[in-house]
Amino acid sequence: MTTTRRKPSLALRCYGLLVALLLLLPTLVVVPMSFTDRASFAFPPKGWSTRWYEKFFTDPLWLDSALYSLRIGVVVAVLATILGTLGAIGLTNGRGPWRAPTRGLLLAPMIVPQVITAVGVFYVFLKLQLTQTFAGFVLAHTALAIPFVVITVSASLQSFDQQLLRASASLGAGPVRTFFRITLPLIAPGVLISALFAFLTSFDEAIVSLFLAGPFTRTLPVQIYQSVTAEVDPTVAAASTMLLALSTSILVGLGVLSMIRERRTKA
Repeated sequence: MTTTRRKPSLALRCYGLLVALLLLLPTLVVVPMSFTDRASFAFPPKGWSTRWYEKFFTDPLWLDSALYSLRIGVVVAVLATILGTLGAIGLTNGRGPWRAPTRGLLLAPMIVPQVITAVGVFYVFLKLQLTQTFAGFVLAHTALAIPFVVITVSASLQSFDQQLLRASASLGAGPVRTFFRITLPLIAPGVLISALFAFLTSFDEAIVSLFLAGPFTRTLPVQIYQSVTAEVDPTVAAASTMLLALSTSILVGLGVLSMIRERRTKA
């Protein structure tokens, strides 16, 4: 049975456009502010300059925090994708009453308020001497990113034909060989999307990072927050603009990958 999608009405499209503008315009204000030639925030800028972008790339405080976020994000993307993909496959193929509580446990970091998570992580990591360390940031961010991977990969597995697994087993292939030869290639777009989600979750995360940061270990969102609260520095606007550009690029990439996955599903 096929279902035909109705095109949204003009009123609905106008309403959607209005909501999008209300959400985006306050964010886009930082873009012109990042090009001001004054040493304070000004909108609209009276003069234009790229001095704050130069300061971002020449000031060790800003550059080190950005590179630190980048390193953490890459490691988190790899770990969260592996663990979340295995969890999604186990939840999809498994049977038994343990599935519901396990799914709830994996998705808990998304449901629990991040302030509560941050306090819990801080006290546990303090006893384990993981605060202000690279490993501490990676572990905390991985826990926060795993729910996004589980949800995304689970959605890919919903359209996966389980008959292929039975056919592979009947031909003598083991579970590991079946996973790498059949399952992984078919769900690869969903896995890649989940990896981008995990990276973005880590790179933008601020609340838990505030509790784990130290004088020499701070991520870019923490550096932005501390600069806003301590001084008036338009470098914050330049850093926010670059963060916005990175997030937008990843979201566009996610959109392209979603289109590819949808075409594969229809094929």
